[in-house]
Amino acid sequence: MNTLSNSLPFAGEPTADFRERLAREQAQAAERRQHALTEQASTLNTPQQRIRIWEQLHAIELPRSSAHRLIDIIAANTGLTVAQIREEQQQRATGRTVEPPVTPPAPGTAATG
Repeated sequence: MNTLSNSLPFAGEPTADFRERLAREQAQAAERRQHALTEQASTLNTPQQRIRIWEQLHAIELPRSSAHRLIDIIAANTGLTVAQIREEQQQRATGRTVEPPVTPPAPGTAATG
């Protein structure tokens, strides 16, 4: 995780070591993001999981309006149909969501479900 304390040099840390550590952390963050992007469109995940991964990646909740302009974008990013996105909206509106929030598996681990 990239926090403010991680983006500052440690006391006595040589500049070259700091830059190397920062580059390594940035590469790891990019790898985690790429993995999540793959997972959000993976057919191994349910539509609900794919939508939740999309929400986490973009820090945006699924819009409540079925006519919202993001619906087409979410469908394209997740590999789902607009109808599947709207079905999830309806399930959430009626409180029928049964799956807990999803954390994408770490790179190098198998996805389940």
